[in-house]
Amino acid sequence: MSFVSRSSNRSAAITGAGSGLGRDIALGLANKGYIVFGTAFSAPEVQDLKDASGGRVSLTVCDITKEQSVKAWAGGVSDALGNRGLDVLISNAGILTPGPLEVLPLDAVRREFDVNVFGALSVMNAFLPALRKTRGRIVQVSTWTASVPLPFNGPSGASKAAMEVLATVYRAELKRFGIDVVIAAAGNMKTGGPAKTATALARVADSMTPEQRELYGHTFASFTNALNSMQNSGLDSDAAAARVIELAEQMPAPSRASVGTDAEQMLRFANEKSDAELDALRLQLVGLR
Repeated sequence: MSFVSRSSNRSAAITGAGSGLGRDIALGLANKGYIVFGTAFSAPEVQDLKDASGGRVSLTVCDITKEQSVKAWAGGVSDALGNRGLDVLISNAGILTPGPLEVLPLDAVRREFDVNVFGALSVMNAFLPALRKTRGRIVQVSTWTASVPLPFNGPSGASKAAMEVLATVYRAELKRFGIDVVIAAAGNMKTGGPAKTATALARVADSMTPEQRELYGHTFASFTNALNSMQNSGLDSDAAAARVIELAEQMPAPSRASVGTDAEQMLRFANEKSDAELDALRLQLVGLR
């Protein structure tokens, strides 16, 4: 395999670039000379990354679940790039909605799909004209739980699995245009996500009714402890970002690759182990066995 050379002529767009993994990817690409655009959640994130990058990253506050907002952002990026087109789109933005499926409000599950699936699809569609100009690449950031789903983590695994299917279909549909589509299956990372996850877990536990707490309180607490431990011992932020950038540049493009040794192991287990073995493994991973 080989990698493209450092070049100030290459461009990238990243969703969820205002914090966490997306922020580190944006800074990493800017340091390699890329022209970098991205979405952020708030104006302070925009200013923070502008300062951190020395103005080399241009962020826009954009809710990717709003199609018109996505089209406006993509249009602005395309106008800034002109005829050169976009080399890399990194679909990174995502949310996590942990909890027992019986307990989670359906609107919360819908919201996760709205961001992780429909928002990601909307961004891809908006940038295809710019990607066609360069015969560029899409990197869809996913998770190993799309292949080995965990109890109390259903919406995340299901939404990422759905996006992986769409990315796989897009790989076939876009092949004739020379556009590569890479699925980057991430493991646990220390990128700011653990704190957000801990907050989300606590919010779900606090919202349970006494009946729900009787049914799920103990097992959900075990899951919470296991997930917090896994995330806090995950891949360092810089290393995770460097791996995603590597997948954005690797030639030829892989169809699917892991980000972190735990993800590599889980993808291998998904292919090698029986359903019964995977059922036992998922219970063990979250402290239920």
